[in-house]
Parts: sequence; C-alpha cells; structure tokens
Amino acid sequence: MAKYRTYYIGDLKTEAEHLKSGSKIMTEAPEDNNGKGMMFSPTDLFSASLASCMMTIMGIAAQAHGFSVDGMRIDTEKVMAANPRRVAELKLDIYLPMKYSEREMRFIETSVKTCPVANSLHPDIIKTIVYHQPEEK
Repeated sequence: MAKYRTYYIGDLKTEAEHLKSGSKIMTEAPEDNNGKGMMFSPTDLFSASLASCMMTIMGIAAQAHGFSVDGMRIDTEKVMAANPRRVAELKLDIYLPMKYSEREMRFIETSVKTCPVANSLHPDIIKTIVYHQPEEK
C-alpha cells in the first residue's frame, strides 16, 4: 500500500511526497481561486490522474493482448462548476498512435471505462471522451 505525506509550504502551495520513492508533486491554487497558475492545481492533478490511469490500464490491456499503445496522448480539459465549487466535467481527447482493429479498440475502450480512477469519480462528473486515430494513408 502506497503512503504519501503532504505539506502546506505557504503561498497557496502544497508538496506531496511518495514515501517509498521520495518522488514529489507540487500544487498551487488555480488562477481563478487566488493562485498564480504556475503549476498544477489540486483539481488539475485530479483531472490528470484520470488520464494517467486510463493510459496505464490501456497499456496493461495492450501488453496482455499483443499490441502497443506507445506514443498515445490524452489532452484533458477540466470544467468547473460553482455552488459547490467542484469539477463538473472532464473532456478527454485520446490521440492513439496508430489505427487499431475493432478487437483492439474494444480492449482500449473497456480499459478507459474500467480504470480505478474512473470508477472512483462521482457519477455526476461528466466524462466526455473522444478517440482520435490517424487517418489511413
């Protein structure tokens, strides 16, 4: 089980440390909430963790079924709501590195829907997902 330690370092910034590895992540309040916008905000990190989780599970599925998703990227847009202030929608554009067969796309799409972060999100958070595959030449 992973353990983390998070510090408030002042000026609306935090630093989280992964205790086993010593790896660190810093956050800052977003510009629309008194921050300077110079680093990830906590809700940016929340949004990025969904994309990272989806790609990790896609990678595991691809390895298990004999294909690769190396070079894939996800562009994420976070849409905030007020009253209460929260993440209302996550728009994810998934750019796949190659054209995949229907079978491979089923594994990719299942991975996206079943990653642990996706399964942990409140059901009111809208997830808009668009897949982009290169055009065949």
